[in-house]
Amino acid sequence: MTTRDWLVVFFLPGLGPQRLASLLAQAPQWPEGWLGLLPRQAAAALRLWLDHPAKSPLAPAVEASLDWERAAPGRAILHRDHPDFPPLLGEIADPPAVLWAQGDLTALRRAGLAVVGSRRPTAEGAANARTFAGELARRDFCVISGMALGIDACAQRAALDAGGASIAVLATGIDVIYPARHRDLYQRLAATPGGLLLAEHPPGTRAHPAFFPRRNRIVTGLALGTLVVEAAEKSGSLVSARLTLEQGRELFALPASLSNVQARGSLALLRCGASLACEVDDIVAELAHWGTHYAACRADTEPCSSPPASNTAKAPADPLLAALAAVPVPVDVLVEQTGLTVGECQQRLLMLELDGRAAQQPGGWVRG
Repeated sequence: MTTRDWLVVFFLPGLGPQRLASLLAQAPQWPEGWLGLLPRQAAAALRLWLDHPAKSPLAPAVEASLDWERAAPGRAILHRDHPDFPPLLGEIADPPAVLWAQGDLTALRRAGLAVVGSRRPTAEGAANARTFAGELARRDFCVISGMALGIDACAQRAALDAGGASIAVLATGIDVIYPARHRDLYQRLAATPGGLLLAEHPPGTRAHPAFFPRRNRIVTGLALGTLVVEAAEKSGSLVSARLTLEQGRELFALPASLSNVQARGSLALLRCGASLACEVDDIVAELAHWGTHYAACRADTEPCSSPPASNTAKAPADPLLAALAAVPVPVDVLVEQTGLTVGECQQRLLMLELDGRAAQQPGGWVRG
């Protein structure tokens, strides 16, 4: 089937991912076999498309997607017959019919690990996300997440900073940046070697609450396993954890302080059988059976050296950001260390906070 055929399937009425998976299991021939198996409304829409494509209501959406793909380099529409469609994703119970992609498709060929967690992490949680994601990237893992606030963004930035690969699965159309404050991260993922954006919704689709939990099945479905860095008791990350187990993938969680309310969900996962991850070697050991497919999963694989500067889109060093750490630093100390005035320091801290790169806590400021 061609890309155009798969787009027609995607836009057929009443054909969701689960029904599509059931239909694909019967290996129908295109198009007659599909006509015999589709629900009545979808079959009628397909028949109209086949007989009179110009009159079909599917035509504008199909052509708009094809136009989007042709409009710029680095764009692709992935489907089951596309050479870069990830086989692991095809194994889940409800894979997407198509994925709109922008960026470096080679990221899909690396061993993937989903990294998820709180949208409002503690300083320790954010630091752990950066540490694990950076090390995973240096070991040639692809860090997969949803470009959300908090742990997602921390992990994906760290993977790119390390010169590695990262995939963001969007809950919107491929051309919609959500949250808007992550425009810089979106642009890095779209343009940096190893970065990739994926979406199962056509261009122009705005954010909707129902799309986010559905997006999570793709995040976990692309990965060999999921690392929950920090999750509260009622957290969307626990949805990802459940999906990981349902998909037969490995689930990891970081240990945390008993007094950390932002990590009680993580502790619950450990009580329920998630693998404890204190360092990246713990993850690699659990994924060793994938060693014949991915070098990154072999215990004897050495981390890659730091990448040349041309591999990253890092901004010039920010002395104020460099002065921040996981432990709160008072403003007066920051002023002394950076040479900024109090006003300049406070203004810059506000900008860093809006970018999700710094946060105010009792006692001072920490790196976001």
